[in-house]
Order: sequence, then C-alpha cells, then structure tokens
Amino acid sequence: MVDFVAAVTASWEACIQNLTGLTAAWRAELVAEVSDFVRWNAGRVRQGGTVEQAELTVTLMLDGRSGYRRLPLTGVVETDIAQLQQVVAALQQQVPQLPLDPFLVLPAGSAQSHVAQTGQVPSAAAVVPQIVQAIAGLDFTGLYAAGPQVRAYADSAGQSHWFYTETFTLDYSLFNEQQRAVKGYYADRVWDEAVFASQIETFRNQLALLGRPAKVVSPGRYRTYLAPAAVADLVGMLSWSGVSEAAMQQGVSALLPLRRGERRLASAFSLRENFQAIPVPQFNDQGDWAPAQLDIIRQGQLAQTLVSSRTAKEYGLAANGAVEGEYLRAPEVQPGTMPVEQVLAMLERGLYVSNLHYLNWSDQAAGRVTGMTRYACFWVEGGEIVAPIENLRFDDSLYHFWGEGLVALTQTQEFIPATDTYDQRSLGGTLAPGMLVEDFQYTL
Repeated sequence: MVDFVAAVTASWEACIQNLTGLTAAWRAELVAEVSDFVRWNAGRVRQGGTVEQAELTVTLMLDGRSGYRRLPLTGVVETDIAQLQQVVAALQQQVPQLPLDPFLVLPAGSAQSHVAQTGQVPSAAAVVPQIVQAIAGLDFTGLYAAGPQVRAYADSAGQSHWFYTETFTLDYSLFNEQQRAVKGYYADRVWDEAVFASQIETFRNQLALLGRPAKVVSPGRYRTYLAPAAVADLVGMLSWSGVSEAAMQQGVSALLPLRRGERRLASAFSLRENFQAIPVPQFNDQGDWAPAQLDIIRQGQLAQTLVSSRTAKEYGLAANGAVEGEYLRAPEVQPGTMPVEQVLAMLERGLYVSNLHYLNWSDQAAGRVTGMTRYACFWVEGGEIVAPIENLRFDDSLYHFWGEGLVALTQTQEFIPATDTYDQRSLGGTLAPGMLVEDFQYTL
C-alpha cells in the first residue's frame, strides 16, 4: 500500500513541477487510494481484492475560457509526465475554441497545507477472522473497505494542499428468517474488535424483535423517533439545492422561506460544517480553504449558506470555501438534551425509525421531503417496542420535523460514514444525533 502511495506522490510532484512552466493559468487535482475490499453475503466472504488507483485532473484557463482532462497516474514518473504533456498539448488546442465563461475564477493566493491522518487499519486478512467470530450464526451481508486515501490540489498561483487519511468502513446488514434486516455501520481510523463485537450483540437483540408479527400502521401523523442514520439521510437532502447560495439566488432553495423570515426552525436545531470532527479535506476543488467550523443554521436561524468562489463572482458576494456544487462536505447536527437510554420512554407511543431510503423533494419550495422507512423500524407502546412495522412512506416538511414538531435531540451523536464506492471510495460522512418528532406525517 505504502509503495503505491509513495510512487504516486512522486509522480504528482513531478507533474506539478512540469506544469509550472506553462504561461496559462492551471489547476491540478489528485484523487488516489489503495483499498482492500471484502464483500460478504449470507455470512460468508464472497469476494475480496485490492484496488490501487490514482487520477489526475488538469484544468487549463486561457483568455476567459477553461477546459479539463483526466488521466490515470501509474506511479512511474516518466510514463505519467509523458501522458501529462499529451493532455496539456490537447487542452492548449481545444480551450481557445470553447465559449467564454463570464464567471471563470482564476487561481489566486498562495495558501499551502499538509494533513496526514494516520490510523491503525489492519489488513483484510487480519480483520476477516474477527468479523467471522463476531457474526457467528448470523445472516450477515456487507462490504468492508479500508486503506489510505489521498486528495491533493495545486495551481499556477502557488497554492498547494495535501490530504492523506487511513480509514475503514464496514457497511452491513443482518437478516432474520423472515428476511427483515437491521442496518449497521462501523467506520474509524482505528479498528477495535471489541467495539464491533458490542455493536453486533446490540443488533442481535433487534433481530429478535424483528421476528415478531409485523404491525400494519395506517397513514397518519405519529410521534416518531428518528435514529441518527435517518437524521443523516434528511440532512443529506440539504445538499440538493438547500444550503447552496446559488440555489438561493435562483429562487429554488428549500431554505429560502427561512432566509425571508416566512418560516422558522426550532432553536434546538443547529447545523454546521465541522472539518475538525469529520475526516475530509478543508480545501475545495478551487483550492479555497474553508473555516474549520462553519455555522449554517444556528439555533434555528439561517447563519449562512455555502458560497463557492464562482457564485461569489457571479453575485458579488464573499466566498466561504464551498465546493463549486455548494453541497455539504462535513455536516454535523449538534446534539441536544435527551438521554439515549430514555428514547423509548419519551417516545411512549409511536414509531421508532432506524433508517430511511428513496428520499426526494416532494415540494422543494416548501421544504417537503418524501421517502420510505427501512430496516429495523418498530411500533412502540408504553415506552416498549411491541412489533416491527411494514414499510411506510412519509411526506413532511423540514419546517415541521426541524421546526415546531421537534421535541428533542439526543445528547450523543453517531458518525454515519459515506460508503459510496463510485469511481473511488468516498470520504467523510455525517455526525448526527437522534431526534424525537411530534406528528411526523406518513402517507402510505
């Protein structure tokens, strides 16, 4: 693993040195990883392997126009430099033929950073026996992914950023005889066998509860506890034209009524970007450096949106380190006052919702979100779990579940990791508490 990262690092440095000779403005970005993957199904290892890959993206800017190309880095300096020179030559021919971009932002500044987050991530060969022992007798399906990841940036103005982290994620489900499932995540920079074993034991108890006859719940409004994974899914919707300043300016943001003072959120609800707590780079795709913590919603009030340098230029605003897509990269919902051990008692009668899926805006202007319950969701009576439920569709407004309907947030948070592996392993995730909501609306 280390050998490939070291080789790619040498190629990256050589490529940047080669680009410094250009008279045109340029940006370069590096995404690299060495990842062990182990896929499980029905409690058995079905597939395993290691992926070593690195990709360099080069953007060239000439006379108000820009274009980019991507190329794989092999870690062989001579090969990678030859590829780079071909790419640059092609861009020099193509970019002058592209249309003018009135909001093109050229590299500026000379900020530099170097972050290395080392961990204790054992090899797949070492982890697999520990997982096998913990899941004995269970129908376990999931994906283990682990290893070092790199993100880097450099440009013609002299900015240079390097981010290295060693992490693992285990994204899994446990099934009972009725094929009902409990969903679990374990992610960190240090593997702890005891932590994982404890998590599995907790889910064994939920699996037993899932074996009871299911209760059919009619559409309506119910007091509902949404576990941290469900809260994280709802927070993710804000990256779809919610916290974006461009979306605000274009009149399509779900938070526009909040900015205008037409709607309010509960003072207990606060959302921020927290780069100190979540392992993602603080620099963005333009080389801009974001604040370590950036309040988005503070005690129910809109503190600020995410403003990219492009949006800032277009609308005459100040950028705050957002990526061009202006989505959340290190979201944290701050905790509340409800002890986790009192969740069922405070819920008393209603629904315990562990996970959600198929989320979408049903009425974006009104902040209405629709989706389905999923995995271990239960009906609760008298502060006790009575029965699992059949899947329900919900449709409710964020101005309700984070507003007048929000009863309490838990004192503790959980880290819900990003587990996507499209193109490469994702970084980061969401830090979220659970939340208790009055009259959460279910429609089907």
